Amino acid sequence: MARVTVEDCIDKVDNRFELVLLAGHRARQISQGAMITVPRDNDKNPVVALREIADETLSPDDLKEDLIHSLQKHVEVDEPEAEGEVIADQTGAVAAAETDDAEDNIAFDRMTEEDLLAGIEGLVPPEKSDDY
Repeated sequence: MARVTVEDCIDKVDNRFELVLLAGHRARQISQGAMITVPRDNDKNPVVALREIADETLSPDDLKEDLIHSLQKHVEVDEPEAEGEVIADQTGAVAAAETDDAEDNIAFDRMTEEDLLAGIEGLVPPEKSDDY
């Protein structure tokens, strides 16, 4: 294959823009030392990437997944939670609820509006600095 065109690859990847993203990502992988799956034939990395997509030696879905993974800044790893930890947390919450029921005389501190205004008036404004 002397030259590869978008028409050779469009039946593998429906969207031309997605094709460009995938081929560009694969070309960067090749320039970083990834093994190519087709003969180079003195072609540059973007052409080799398009030939790999056209010949279906690489799956476009795998390339897309790898592209998405490379663009993520924070990758969450789904790890199953241990059942023992959840049970321990639930039993601790139940025990705390039972002790709250035993103490029916719960008193909340109440503040009047006058006390609040007096407290606000007593606050000292922060020092001004050159940073602001």
